[in-house]
Amino acid sequence: MDAATLTYDTLRFEYEDFPETKEPVWILGRKYSVFTEKEEILLDVTSRLWFTYRKNFPAIGGTGPTSDTGWGCMLRCGQMIFAQALVCRHLGRDWRWIKGKRQMDNYFNVLNAFIDKKDSYYSIHQIAQMGVGEGKSIGQWYGPNTVAQVLKKLATFDTWSSLAVHIAMDNTVVMEEIRRLCQSNFSCAGAAAFPAVESDLLYNGYPEEAGVRDRLSLWKPLVLLIPLRLGLTEINEAYIETLKHCFMMPQSLGVIGGKPNSAHYFIGYVGEELIYLDPHTTQPAVEPNESGCLPDESFHCQHPPCRMSIAELDPSIAVGKGRGDSLDTPQAYCVLGKYCQWFSVTVTLVKKLLL
Repeated sequence: MDAATLTYDTLRFEYEDFPETKEPVWILGRKYSVFTEKEEILLDVTSRLWFTYRKNFPAIGGTGPTSDTGWGCMLRCGQMIFAQALVCRHLGRDWRWIKGKRQMDNYFNVLNAFIDKKDSYYSIHQIAQMGVGEGKSIGQWYGPNTVAQVLKKLATFDTWSSLAVHIAMDNTVVMEEIRRLCQSNFSCAGAAAFPAVESDLLYNGYPEEAGVRDRLSLWKPLVLLIPLRLGLTEINEAYIETLKHCFMMPQSLGVIGGKPNSAHYFIGYVGEELIYLDPHTTQPAVEPNESGCLPDESFHCQHPPCRMSIAELDPSIAVGKGRGDSLDTPQAYCVLGKYCQWFSVTVTLVKKLLL
């Protein structure tokens, strides 16, 4: 398996640039022109958190695998779509990662939630072990629905982000269930959410003595994950234009799916091609350095993203939706009362996709 993966990785030493086309490029709700905004496109892509296979991390469950090469691609894609939700939640959609620039503490808070160790909220360890409850043994490949279900369970422990996660199953978006999840009539004490001092060192994702800020609001932020099957063995052409439209919506968190047994995180499209981040590269596990800082360059894709024809997409996918406009008002991430319009559009899209 490792040899096969090594061959797969080494075949990817060249990356195609964006085609010279008048077609717009859509990245997670943002529209770009290749001719006038190429640098902005690449910066947007680079700023997404990129999770790949890793090796030499602590054994899962104490005695399990120390690498997810060959089996963890969908788990990594699940991390990427959820990381996008947390980035919007805590940093905002306009946030950009620039190599060598010092980032704010909340960025490292988000990143540390996905580091390969047992006590990170959304680590490969947590996802793999939580998946046992979904009938998946550690080391077994996941589908989009399974990883969505696991992430929903893990989010309940993330009091810092305090997300309401809803998975639209059985061709249905249950509005009452959404309202029940999002209603929050209690003080959300995200003890580690807001570091009091910007220079506090982050060891396990959060400062040891972070202040507590009450966040009273009528609604909790919502992440909506929609597992869909857009055909039997290949995608039905009738769904392609609607799928494209999902990437045009400002609430888009992307799509997880791919080809059979090869998962990708789709973040946009250009023409008839999907743009995606590929987890099929094995990198060494990363740990904080002597000063307690986490080297983060390997978590950002610094080459042009991969592309594939929409017609090649496996029909089993999961669409992510959310909202994140302002770092100062993170509770506006996806408030049904204020953003009912986007939600009704999403429901319409789901109905159209499932006709």
